Amino acid sequence: MPSNFFNKNTTNITANQLVNQISRVLIIAYKESTEKLEQFFTKAGFECEVIRQEDKPEYKELSRSYLCLINHKRAWEKATLENQPTLIVEADFVPVKEFSQLPLPFSPSQNNVGIAWLYTCAAQVYSVSDLGYAEGFSTSMVAYIINSKSVQYLIEFAEEIQGKQAGDIYSTWDSNIDSLLRGKKLKNYIPFRNYGEHGGLPNPEHFKHGLSKTHRADVLYGKLAFYPLYTTVENLFFARLKARIKGIGRLATGRFLRMAVLQGSSTPYKLIGFAIKRQL
Repeated sequence: MPSNFFNKNTTNITANQLVNQISRVLIIAYKESTEKLEQFFTKAGFECEVIRQEDKPEYKELSRSYLCLINHKRAWEKATLENQPTLIVEADFVPVKEFSQLPLPFSPSQNNVGIAWLYTCAAQVYSVSDLGYAEGFSTSMVAYIINSKSVQYLIEFAEEIQGKQAGDIYSTWDSNIDSLLRGKKLKNYIPFRNYGEHGGLPNPEHFKHGLSKTHRADVLYGKLAFYPLYTTVENLFFARLKARIKGIGRLATGRFLRMAVLQGSSTPYKLIGFAIKRQL
């Protein structure tokens, strides 16, 4: 875990826990069951709400990626009303058991946060602060934290896509979130380890467009709170083993910590330490 989590000041640790820093959890769903997620978050002390995709005749010809954007936008609009950061998760997210006690992946006093991913896909690290918070990149919007400031830019981004792009065209809109928010002078954060797993079944639309059918958390903070949906067709142990090996491979081949980033950093050893320790 990042150095700030081991702060000897117990009061600071408790104050920085997710359950004390998040206003509410919004679960984005279509027809999936969200009962386990709702029960988990409610029992953990979070206020929880499910946002289900609307069934409209005009939606039938739209791509799944476009429909996903529409549903995230609905959650973003709700997040504009919150004073504290909002946690948004998709219905196939499976949190780790100690989720509520884990820390924010950024300083709670910071006012220039864009997005903080709690689950990462194709992650990269850019820098690590003295307190152990890591700026970085991720794609996929399975689980993330936003605030009322950054969410305004996300809504504008969604409206721009809706105005320019045909809805039946597959879009990798989530891969543009990092550059969008950094372009607004905001800082985006990745966790030391993932706060949960993407538990969904293989996505044929991803595969059709040259992407991997599945993506999993490379390394987790702890044991999962319940079994992911993919365990109906894949053994959990071997699925997690493959994800761990892939994560180590990304580190070894310079995809998590890129050489250009390392060479341009004033604290290269801190970056190396963060990258290696998260896999141990």
